[in-house]
Amino acid sequence: MKSEPEVYSITDLQQQSETIWDGIRNYQARNFLRQMDEGDLAFFYHSNTNFPGIAGLMRVVKKDIVDPTQFEAKSKYYDPKSSAKSPRWQTVVVEFVETFSNSILLSTLKEKFTAEELMVVRQGNRLSVMPIPEVVALKILAMKIS
Repeated sequence: MKSEPEVYSITDLQQQSETIWDGIRNYQARNFLRQMDEGDLAFFYHSNTNFPGIAGLMRVVKKDIVDPTQFEAKSKYYDPKSSAKSPRWQTVVVEFVETFSNSILLSTLKEKFTAEELMVVRQGNRLSVMPIPEVVALKILAMKIS
């Protein structure tokens, strides 16, 4: 799950302990959020920075949450086509697990994984939420130790 560190960083999550992952306005990313289950781990990826990469881990603590920002007229995530009876945007609540001592940089991920293995290394990929196969996730976790 990606966030720009100037907007919301892993340090912000650590200070708050947990947060709703709101503001997703891409249907494919929303559908990935819908597939998450409570207890799932997620990598926290810092994007749009000089050294983008995985900064740490978080855990899904609540799923199938209606994103409240879709109803807030002053929010940049407001969706006038969404209604309380038929909300278009669902999300999850995540909690802080850990910050990696060193981020696993995108450049390193590109060296270790193909675009078929890890969506974030695909050229032009802009999704803010994407699944990672367990075998790849385990390899990434091993990288944080080495």
